[in-house]
Amino acid sequence: MTDVKIIEWAKKCGWDNPATNMAPLYEFAKLVAQHEREACAKVCENVVSNEGYVQSKWCVNAIRARGEA
Repeated sequence: MTDVKIIEWAKKCGWDNPATNMAPLYEFAKLVAQHEREACAKVCENVVSNEGYVQSKWCVNAIRARGEA
């Protein structure tokens, strides 16, 4: 998620002037993304695909790693 995307989304939501005091908005966007990644990872933890546990665990790790980029 880039700063440009956050500003674009803020404008879509009716934020009149997203250029002012963006720090709280960036932090909010990061928190939402973090919680959504974790929710997706937990779904994957509970899925056992035809390939079994290894495939599911790979997916969980890949989702969580997106927060480190």
